Amino acid sequence: MTRIAELRPHGFNVSDKTNWFFVSVHTDDGTVGWGEASLNGREPEIEAALRRIARDIRDLGLGSAAARLAVDPAAPGGLAAHAAASAVQQALIAVQAERAGRPLHALLGPLRRHQVPVYANINRATTLRTPEGFVATARRAQARGYQGFKAAPFDGVTPGNAGSSEGQRRIAHGIDCMLALRDAVGPQARLMVDCHWRFDEACALEVLDALAPAHLHWFECPLPETPQHWPALRRIRAAARNQGVLLAAAETQVGVAAFQTLFDEALYDVVMPDVKYCGGPREMLAIAERAAEAGVGFSPHNPTGPVCTQHSLHVAAVAPACDGLEMQFDESRLYEQVVARGCPLSAAGALVVPGDAGLALGLDEAVLAAHPRRTVPLGIESLGGDTGDSTVRSA
Repeated sequence: MTRIAELRPHGFNVSDKTNWFFVSVHTDDGTVGWGEASLNGREPEIEAALRRIARDIRDLGLGSAAARLAVDPAAPGGLAAHAAASAVQQALIAVQAERAGRPLHALLGPLRRHQVPVYANINRATTLRTPEGFVATARRAQARGYQGFKAAPFDGVTPGNAGSSEGQRRIAHGIDCMLALRDAVGPQARLMVDCHWRFDEACALEVLDALAPAHLHWFECPLPETPQHWPALRRIRAAARNQGVLLAAAETQVGVAAFQTLFDEALYDVVMPDVKYCGGPREMLAIAERAAEAGVGFSPHNPTGPVCTQHSLHVAAVAPACDGLEMQFDESRLYEQVVARGCPLSAAGALVVPGDAGLALGLDEAVLAAHPRRTVPLGIESLGGDTGDSTVRSA
């Protein structure tokens, strides 16, 4: 029986504001699987969680190790601990697929689609935070084949300052950015805005109304997913539907039960589980299946590195439906340098699902070693919302 020999963390700095964090699982027969746990600014916590996991699963078989890492939203350690466990779950199934000589998606279920549509998250690549800056990034992405675009232009807005004169100025600037994007990308492109939990209900409704000329595909994360916001979220969803706009969220939710609560409460049109946090590929697929049963769209959250992209792609290939896969566009040239093999974007704005054994991804460990993690600001996942951790606890 193949047993776990070692877990290795790989903190990888790709810009002044971003680290990606990969995990490799090594077995006693020499097989290596990769997972991703990127969570900006929380790398020491992830490393500590990985040390605990390594002690718990060393010398276990692959199935036994996976069973030890079942996620629980109420477990101690918060999102950093969930990221560590989710990354190891990713790596374990990658090892299983590699050893079986089958593509990872074949271990999850029957293939439902050979290509998965993707959209460009242009936010981090846009260093000039003006309408012109966002437009320039979107045009670069459009030239590369993308037909959907997402931005988060409400820098500095918080629920506390949204009603102030300064908050209103920043909101107006963000609206100008989105309207300029619609003019630039044309009427047929999908356009999405990520609000990063920055608003209160009144502000969210005002912004939604002001963005009506942008003809958004979806309005993402206006408020935290915590129970005290559920009535407001239902009202925001109704207002969005009146515009033909979807309400999307749930990137930091953990486990099927937490998502089921969101479905039961009828809060969203699209959920966005992240394979780095939700519990790994199998848990993400179970969430996608529950979403389909509830009539809710599924679109994997994926604004980070190539390992998350590949795991999300394999899940999306077998999910009952997929509204699209997020891709981090052009934040760092290190993306291309660290990937030894990957999936090119098709002319139709989609990724072709790989048929190679395993994860169908190679990482250049020399490139990883040349760019060790650095101290970076906390990511929005840690700063957003009322609590700093917007994970829903199941009712």
